[in-house]
Amino acid sequence: MNFPNDYINKIICGDSLTVMRQMPESCIDLVVTSPPYNLKNSTGNGMKANTTSGKWAGNALQNGYSHYNDNIPNDEYADWQYNCLKEMYRLLKDGGAIFYNHKWRVQDGLIQDRKDIIKDLPVRQIIIWRRKGGINFNPGYFLPTYEVIYLIPKPNFKLAPKANAYGDVWEFTQELNNVHPAPFPVALIDRIISSTTAQTILDPFSGSGTTAVVSLGLKRNYIGIELSPDYCEMSEKRIEKNKKQSELLKFKTIKLFQETE
Repeated sequence: MNFPNDYINKIICGDSLTVMRQMPESCIDLVVTSPPYNLKNSTGNGMKANTTSGKWAGNALQNGYSHYNDNIPNDEYADWQYNCLKEMYRLLKDGGAIFYNHKWRVQDGLIQDRKDIIKDLPVRQIIIWRRKGGINFNPGYFLPTYEVIYLIPKPNFKLAPKANAYGDVWEFTQELNNVHPAPFPVALIDRIISSTTAQTILDPFSGSGTTAVVSLGLKRNYIGIELSPDYCEMSEKRIEKNKKQSELLKFKTIKLFQETE
């Protein structure tokens, strides 16, 4: 594949690490992503497939992801995610940044805070994404209601003017109108991208294509990488639908303006 023509504003169906290693250094302004959380690897709270009763009954994640096994030995998972982050960082321009969303869990009675993934990467800030709702079946700790977003910037990264007025605790409802088992909320991605001046945004775990859709809505370029052909197809349909809606809205706005002249 040739950069940028074969990458810009495309959903690339393939392994994220493999695809990123084919991309040239310092070619991306911003990375916004949330990887699979390895939820089925657990010390007792892991999701079981095809559950019709019990605590995970009805949860979309119980059957896992299309074309991906969310049950990797934790050491392997952490090494994989660390290597992915190193590639994301290599791809960033000097003023770029990674917004890396993950979830802290209690395992073996202790917090799993992802230090084994982040390691030596230059984390500048942790943003708390407070989700509304949740379920807790463990009497040993309080109901988890948040996920974390690691801001991992290059040295010269700066926010867009006035964006630093936002606090570091964000409250957004989880996305409900999306068949993907773990979709990003559109409002959350909009907050991140619109808080930067980035023109080219990469999501190496693009899922249902939310980062791409928001990028287009903000008149930015996107690059999505997704392992599952099912989710790639879902993303393409969603992107096309949003393009058509944008064109229809633009047409209606122009027509209204002409009629009021």
